[in-house]
Amino acid sequence: MAKVTQPVTDDSIKVRQLSHYQFTWVAGGPGAPGTITLQLVLDEGATEEVLTVDADDADVLQDLLSGTSTVHYDIGRRTLMFGVTPVGS
Repeated sequence: MAKVTQPVTDDSIKVRQLSHYQFTWVAGGPGAPGTITLQLVLDEGATEEVLTVDADDADVLQDLLSGTSTVHYDIGRRTLMFGVTPVGS
């Protein structure tokens, strides 16, 4: 049996399920481009993450997020994982 470090805390959980997301555009200075961010709400608000993305990535991510019912986020690797496929499928 695997040895689990105790106590298990919110900070020790490395992969969480995405509950909600929100894209935001923040204006730059005069004549400067703006910044697009993607806020991830994980496990119904247990934690949040804010990612800075470019316009092309935002477009792709919007398509993936709107078309996938289950999305997970690996906090340490800052990686979104789309969909769940059962073993053997």
